[in-house]
Amino acid sequence: MFQTTRVNDKRLNVVFSGKLDSESMKMALDEMVRQAQGITEGAMLVEVGEFELPTLGAMAVELSRLPQLFRFIRQFDRVAVIAGQNWVRRMSTVEGALIPGLNLKAFALTQTAEAEEWLAR
Repeated sequence: MFQTTRVNDKRLNVVFSGKLDSESMKMALDEMVRQAQGITEGAMLVEVGEFELPTLGAMAVELSRLPQLFRFIRQFDRVAVIAGQNWVRRMSTVEGALIPGLNLKAFALTQTAEAEEWLAR
């Protein structure tokens, strides 16, 4: 499952769980980019449910769209990732550290209120 919701002109919420294959990755990326059109200096809340590593095809789709994804992520100053799995939080933090200008923080499932507060600052 993958769902993207534009909350307002500065906020995007993304919820996903399960396993992404190449087709679902294409659809997810297209939807995120579409929903984020016009956002600048935005905030994004990403909620990750039970998640499995994407298929090799899904990773290939993501790699093939890196220039588009870098343009997309530059629209956001802050990203809060809420996840129950420790490895997802750690991986998110590493990815965030690799992207200049992005302030990314990972939160446990029990820290939704803290994530919302952090995004609102």
